[in-house]
Amino acid sequence: MPTLLLRLVGPMQSWGTTSRFDQRDTGKEPSKSGVIGLLAAAMGIDRDNWVDLEPLTHLALGVRHDRPGIPKRDYQTAGCAASDTIIKADGSQAKGGGVVSQRHYIADAAFLVGLEGTDTSLLEKAYAALRDPVWTLALGRKSYVPSESIWMENGMEDGSLTEALGRHSWIATPRKGESPPEKLLISVESNDGSGVLKMDQPLSSFAERRFGARFVRSEWIPFPGEVANVPE
Repeated sequence: MPTLLLRLVGPMQSWGTTSRFDQRDTGKEPSKSGVIGLLAAAMGIDRDNWVDLEPLTHLALGVRHDRPGIPKRDYQTAGCAASDTIIKADGSQAKGGGVVSQRHYIADAAFLVGLEGTDTSLLEKAYAALRDPVWTLALGRKSYVPSESIWMENGMEDGSLTEALGRHSWIATPRKGESPPEKLLISVESNDGSGVLKMDQPLSSFAERRFGARFVRSEWIPFPGEVANVPE
């Protein structure tokens, strides 16, 4: 089956699946709901449009950790001091202090993401949309912009998800004094119920925000050997 490859590289990424109100979490790798949302933005699929979104949710997701990144926490406040009063967006007054928000993210990460499916035309449409997206693309949050193009030249591969992730060149930018790793971690969807359960399978439009379970198994693969050129 064909596999579509995406390059997710940036100074900050966040792929939360349990965020509520002022607590914003992140997983250690891109979530399926986040990647599908990214494709939806590229293809111009609105938050209320389940008809066009549903086919994307049937794609199998795989992630290769080319640079795992560093977990970080951003401390944010909103509102006012306890002794002050401000006007909120709805015109009412806010008193008694502000809100503290803990926002977790991954710093300096590089992920090679693969999406596998039987519908070649759907993958080709998504691939074209990544090169010329309808809406701005981000790495989990609107302010987390990618530092390199998500679209990849030769990003459509004829092969399974595991094969594509195993043979593609390393996408992390080589650094002075850095030695390439001997092996890379990959996480792929499991069809037999093995692995870790994750609640990031979209079951509705993003406006309704309903998500179900999927299973993900992880394994180490040999370093692919070839290092990709640094994008111009």
